[in-house]
Amino acid sequence: MAEGGAGTSTQVFVVDSQATYVSVPSEKKKRWARVSQKLLLLLVGLALLGLVVEGYFILSLYKKTEQTFSFCGSHPLCQNLSNPNNQQGGLTMTRVGYKESNEIPIVQQHQEQTPQRPFAHLMGSDRPVDENNVVQWVNEGGEAITHNMSYDKGRLIVEKEGYYYLYSKVQLNAADDCQLIQHKVMKNTSAYGQAIELMKSKSFRCKTQKPSGPRASGGEDLWNSFLAGIFHLQSGDKIFVSLENIRVRPGLAYNFMGAFMIFP
Repeated sequence: MAEGGAGTSTQVFVVDSQATYVSVPSEKKKRWARVSQKLLLLLVGLALLGLVVEGYFILSLYKKTEQTFSFCGSHPLCQNLSNPNNQQGGLTMTRVGYKESNEIPIVQQHQEQTPQRPFAHLMGSDRPVDENNVVQWVNEGGEAITHNMSYDKGRLIVEKEGYYYLYSKVQLNAADDCQLIQHKVMKNTSAYGQAIELMKSKSFRCKTQKPSGPRASGGEDLWNSFLAGIFHLQSGDKIFVSLENIRVRPGLAYNFMGAFMIFP
């Protein structure tokens, strides 16, 4: 520094650390805010459109229903639909005629009558077998019954064509030493000159040796034979049971025969 001259001044910079910082939102945040606002407006618009469409369909359905009832007019069916008090117990109650009176209206109920299918149940008699080996039955009284079928001398007569379930059960006594036993269900039809075998049970039975004692049965060795099947029968066919080499035990509950239509 020269004497008597003016000195060069030193510049001092001071940094203020307490200055306030102002953050400026970025462009990306502004863009997301605009997109969110548009999406919200779109959802609100769709909701309002749905309400308008739903109201339109409800109004259309109401107009169609009103037109239907106005077209029916005074038809009894429409009156019953509009006034449920006219229906009692599932029957439609309508006034007969146009003249008012104090009389109770007559209710006409048309019921479709289903034709009853033929059936029969025959039970064993005191004289089980005749001279031709045809089993005789009881067709009336107790549990025995015939409906839309006839019975004549051991033969069940078909009156209506169809498919029938036939069954026969007998209780036999193999008292002899050994026997060839045959239990048959036969059919007589006008198409053939002789009987036709529908079902057959054939077995060789021998008397069972039982120990002697007070509980041993006297001379009886009981066996059961049961036959059943479905067959197509014509009107006029005769069904009967034939037994060969069998001593049948008499009794209503021991022996029986029956048939019932299953189709049509």
